[in-house]
Amino acid sequence: MTPALVFSICSQLVLPQWLLMIVAPKWKWTQKLVASRIIPFILAIVYAYYILTSFGSAEGGGFGTLEEVMQLFTVEGMVLAGWIHYLAFDLLIGSWVLTTAQKKGIHHALVIPCLIGCFILGPIGFLVFWAICKFKE
Repeated sequence: MTPALVFSICSQLVLPQWLLMIVAPKWKWTQKLVASRIIPFILAIVYAYYILTSFGSAEGGGFGTLEEVMQLFTVEGMVLAGWIHYLAFDLLIGSWVLTTAQKKGIHHALVIPCLIGCFILGPIGFLVFWAICKFKE
């Protein structure tokens, strides 16, 4: 399987859960999917494969400096691993936002922009949700 195909599959794999969390957050299958963490688990396996098979390919790459990180992202497998990292962690944060909002009784209309923010801009969606939680206290 080519890295381009893996990119496409992983990118599409997260879409059903995001859509369900936005349009059917209380549906039993949405709740089961969120609770199971199966999609982030699958992404973690793919991520581990690309990290293990690509990490040594970037001469001078590492995590100690910005230049070393930039060097890592000159290797296709490392860029793919980075993308999968974003997909997995953004989905985990989105799942946390949804379940936390439901526990705190935050109206879903307020949660939708946070979920979209988590999906598209990761930490900004989390930041908006955090602000809503603080305002609601």
